[in-house]
Amino acid sequence: MAFSVVRRARRRPTDACFSHLNVFRELLVSEVRIIRQSMGKNELLPGTLDMMVLKTLTRGVLHGYAIAQLLRQLSEDILQVEEGSLYPALQRLELNGWIEGAWGVSSNNRRARFYKLTADGRKKLASETARYREMRGAIARVMGMA
Repeated sequence: MAFSVVRRARRRPTDACFSHLNVFRELLVSEVRIIRQSMGKNELLPGTLDMMVLKTLTRGVLHGYAIAQLLRQLSEDILQVEEGSLYPALQRLELNGWIEGAWGVSSNNRRARFYKLTADGRKKLASETARYREMRGAIARVMGMA
């Protein structure tokens, strides 16, 4: 998975609609602490992108570009999901039945594929979030942070 990690001055979102996403923000910000170096590129642990896409779709039906922008905005520009990682992840999630996609027209009158979370996707998100928190706690204990 290709992710860019960018260090910029911290900004707080001004939009009040993000206030209920504190758990998601916690997951994103703490994930940055678990970034590992691999072949000279910064990457997240396997499965993390799928979990974040599923969580993003709890907000409602979104197209791929909106998902990438929301992940970037919620992570305060730290996580930048590249198209080469996002669209294969969306296809994988759809093939597994965790999301459903349908063609539509975006707000700028362009054809786009819109995705929504399925019931199985909600179950998968719950199990992946639990697994993620368990893993994060284990790493924190090993690192002496717990």
